[in-house]
Amino acid sequence: MSAPKSPVAVRAEEVAPRTKPSNYPEPFASRMSGREKRQLGDVFGLNNFGVNLTRLAPNFVSALRHSHTKQDEFIYILSGHPTLRTDEGETPLSPGMCAGFKAGTGNAHQLVNNTAETVVYLEVGDRTPGDQGAYPDDDIQAELKDGKWQFMHKDGTPY
Repeated sequence: MSAPKSPVAVRAEEVAPRTKPSNYPEPFASRMSGREKRQLGDVFGLNNFGVNLTRLAPNFVSALRHSHTKQDEFIYILSGHPTLRTDEGETPLSPGMCAGFKAGTGNAHQLVNNTAETVVYLEVGDRTPGDQGAYPDDDIQAELKDGKWQFMHKDGTPY
């Protein structure tokens, strides 16, 4: 048997949204209820990096503010006006702007939608094994093991 063939091209808006809004455990997962991700890279069977078309409802955040040890991340704003929160402070973004987050810097980042309009952006991240996530504002840490995120309290006890 051969593997199912990936499409050559798709309309990004027609890719079904991810069924589980967040990989975070509670009490953090519910904070992501205003976020919708369409996993565009997965449609094509991409293994080395992921690409998501993400919609962020008014008054929601993209993720917990975080940094990665091994994963580079990149965002490109398609519509809306989110605020980028990093260790340097807050930066207003608008359509056509982009930002990148180099692995290993420890600079935590997050998008916040403080507006009345939906924000739409592309996010790209690699899938380097052994990556770890740090969350300076919350009692959580993460490690990528066998392709899945494992979440623990900062003292190491699992969620």
